[in-house]
Amino acid sequence: MAVWRIRTRRVPGGAASGRRAGRGETGGLRASPVASRALPWVSSMIYGVVLVAGLYYSVAGLGSGTSQPVRIAGFVTALAVLFALEAVEARRYAVRTPPWPAFVLLVTRLGLFVAVATFDNSGLSRVLFVLVPFAAYFTFGRTVSLALAGVCLIVLLASYMLWVPHWYSDANYVSDIVMFGIGLVLAISMAGIAIGEQEGRVRLEGTLRDLERSHAQLTVYAAQVADLSAAAERNRLARDIHDSLGHHLTAIAVQLEKASAFQDRDRHAAKQALANARSSARRALDDVRVSVRALRMETGPLSLSAMLADLVRQADDGHQRVTLSITGEESGTGQAAVTVLYRAAQEALTNARRHGHARNVSVSVTFGESGARLVVDDDGGGFTIAPSAGTEPERFGLLGMRERAALVGGTVEIESRPGAGTRVTVAVPGAGASPLVRRAALDGTFW
Repeated sequence: MAVWRIRTRRVPGGAASGRRAGRGETGGLRASPVASRALPWVSSMIYGVVLVAGLYYSVAGLGSGTSQPVRIAGFVTALAVLFALEAVEARRYAVRTPPWPAFVLLVTRLGLFVAVATFDNSGLSRVLFVLVPFAAYFTFGRTVSLALAGVCLIVLLASYMLWVPHWYSDANYVSDIVMFGIGLVLAISMAGIAIGEQEGRVRLEGTLRDLERSHAQLTVYAAQVADLSAAAERNRLARDIHDSLGHHLTAIAVQLEKASAFQDRDRHAAKQALANARSSARRALDDVRVSVRALRMETGPLSLSAMLADLVRQADDGHQRVTLSITGEESGTGQAAVTVLYRAAQEALTNARRHGHARNVSVSVTFGESGARLVVDDDGGGFTIAPSAGTEPERFGLLGMRERAALVGGTVEIESRPGAGTRVTVAVPGAGASPLVRRAALDGTFW
């Protein structure tokens, strides 16, 4: 039976370790099993104690008989064979002895124990038989070990009954039996504890391997999350650039074209167009500053009503009439939803001017307990929407509008056909909306 010594080491490399995980290299704790035999010193120690005790018994003259030198030689030889047997087994089977060799070795040891007990005048060598169930436990399990312990105890009792008359009335013999039984119990208990420790260490090693794999997976997942976060941030910046700077640059281009067209015919209108272009440029710069402050978490609460009113004033330049209608209280709308609605209105107004060439645009916002809804209607040229979702060739602005709404659990609905104008409806759940309301928003049944 093997004892697993868990050696751990820290593998440096951070995220790089996670990338190496696919090639079998992982970061974190690494367990390396080092196998050895269970309690290999116990048998040798008992052999040594029996050898010293038997020799002392003979040297001290406690033994008797003319064949004492022969008995001592046989005693020492049998123990020497036992020592050699332990060494050979440890070298041949460094981790665990297979069942059949273990059975052969157990029978051989049992014969040598009988030989040692035969040559030993002191009677102390009977302690060797405690090793029979002890050794059997590691290979054959607890049941066989208990059975062999019972057999050893029965053999000892039988020997007393056959060769020691009235042994049960002699305190020494009764004490020997009691002590032998206690020795058997302690030997089996020690073997059981050793087995339990082995199994615990094996489980620990398996847990460390699982933790190692989990650490590698988490490192890979962290790298993927970082990549996804970077991609999401790039998409967000792209939407901000398109919705803010794109809108203002469109307005500047329109005003400059107007100034160029009216330069010779109406100098006052041309100057006004230039002034409007400069105003749009300043507003673009303000938007950039607001975006920078938002990235630095320095912005205050946003007011959708105020921002939409300013947006409508910018868009209503005499060539395009824009109206604004607001219903309800804005206080229950979160800042993320405010940004989504404002950017959607900005994109819809820009598209109405740039692509639809609309003359009239209406912007209406309705705030309710369950959320807010923005509707932008124009009388422009309109366009054809693909009949199936996911196949319509959306412009980047419309795609960004859908992505923004999805981030807060909202929806975007676009209705248009050539020559009939366009209606854009954006619905977002409120900050305190229930999960049922948010699910309804995602399903398109919010309103």
